[in-house]
Amino acid sequence: MKSILIIGLGRFGRHMAQKFLERGHEVLAIDIREERADDVVGTIQQILIGDATDERFMESLGISNFDLAVIAIGENFQTVLEITVLLKDLGCKYIVARATRDVHKKLLLRNGADYVSYAEREVAERLAIKFGADNIFDYVELTPEIGIYEIAVPKKWLGQSMVDLSIRTKYHVSVLATKKENQIFPLPHPSHVFEEDESVMVMGTEKDIEAIT
Repeated sequence: MKSILIIGLGRFGRHMAQKFLERGHEVLAIDIREERADDVVGTIQQILIGDATDERFMESLGISNFDLAVIAIGENFQTVLEITVLLKDLGCKYIVARATRDVHKKLLLRNGADYVSYAEREVAERLAIKFGADNIFDYVELTPEIGIYEIAVPKKWLGQSMVDLSIRTKYHVSVLATKKENQIFPLPHPSHVFEEDESVMVMGTEKDIEAIT
């Protein structure tokens, strides 16, 4: 179990807090607006009203005791930057922040953030890939170049095994799992023969995935 601080109870912050709680972690949420806290008091038990740019208030929370702090504020970059610097100065172990522009991401990383999320941009890119191609069912970005894609079994793979196809050598992708009737079968054996009613999870670049779909 991790101890997690969520700063900001807008939609992004609320969802993050609820997901962490569902996974059994301890969450303390703070927001400067009391009405936002009132909206989630039934689902998030530990909530404080306060200004996350106020050094005295933040010191009182014992920031160094948290495993992770999420700055879930997206509308005011100056505020996000101030909170990031303050958290770092107070000994925060790991800081996740939000950004809407590349230059903001660079500044946050230079000033203490360990990870910067483009929340809306990441969702938009995932949906664009998912719904923009007929044979791609889902997508998770690992790096800007590489992702995991759930795709329909390519027609040229049907009735053949991974050994027969020499997938890594010929197509430059790795098969991580197969899926059939909503059941996932990780790390299929090289002798696995691909069938029409299954999908496959493959890791590779968008260019290589497009070449086989």
